[in-house]
Amino acid sequence: MRPVLSFTQIWETRISDYENAIGENTRLILRVHPSNYRIVGFTASPPLAKLAELAHRNDILLYEDAGSGAIFDLSRYGLSDEPIINQSIAAGADVVTFSGDKLLGGAQSGLIVGKSETIEKLRKHPLYRALRVDKLIYAALEATLEAFGRESTLSEIPVLRMLSLTNDEIKQRAFAFSEKLSEKLGKNSALQIEITNGTSVIGGGSAPLVQPATMLLVLRHEKMSASELEKTLRLSKPPVIARILEDKVLIDLRTISETEEAELFEVLASIF
Repeated sequence: MRPVLSFTQIWETRISDYENAIGENTRLILRVHPSNYRIVGFTASPPLAKLAELAHRNDILLYEDAGSGAIFDLSRYGLSDEPIINQSIAAGADVVTFSGDKLLGGAQSGLIVGKSETIEKLRKHPLYRALRVDKLIYAALEATLEAFGRESTLSEIPVLRMLSLTNDEIKQRAFAFSEKLSEKLGKNSALQIEITNGTSVIGGGSAPLVQPATMLLVLRHEKMSASELEKTLRLSKPPVIARILEDKVLIDLRTISETEEAELFEVLASIF
């Protein structure tokens, strides 16, 4: 008689699965956070603290790849399932790696944190010299982390500023921008602009299920298709990166700082 497996048995990972997999050659347990995808449905995985207890009971290391690099709780902005780095270490992880850009908001790089004994072993490895970043990256990371120390990240770090913008704030900016541009273009312009409800995407391999509400600029042109208009914007100086949905060119002001609005205005005003 053939065994019958339920979906819960197939998709769940229990602490016993890790325990049964440990052998005499096992030196490390690795848990990887699915930064840019999610498996939903009958899924489960053991808490990090239980993995740490199992690893240390067997005298092996626990390593977590936390992905996007959330330094503080971002649940108020909809990011409720991103690992918080200091909580991973407090739960017992010996080593935690995460991105220096993405949710941290710094230069493109990778960071390794954890217990001092383990970090020192990594620093002494010959590969460290080959893989370490240069001084410019260090300087950029230092400036980013200092902003966290000053608790001024929402005003100084662009990605966190974008995440923290409310729908009402973006709505006010969008309608003010649309009105000003419509006056500049005039009624006979081939370029038309409207406002519509929409969603933002976090991007950069972070939080694939989080799509904050936003207000989008909708662009249409009487003589250009949506793809032609998008290409015109992309080749402008400075380039404007838009998206196309249902044959409409969309611009999300969440991704454009208030200081950049003047440049966007000039680019759109130059399209006839």
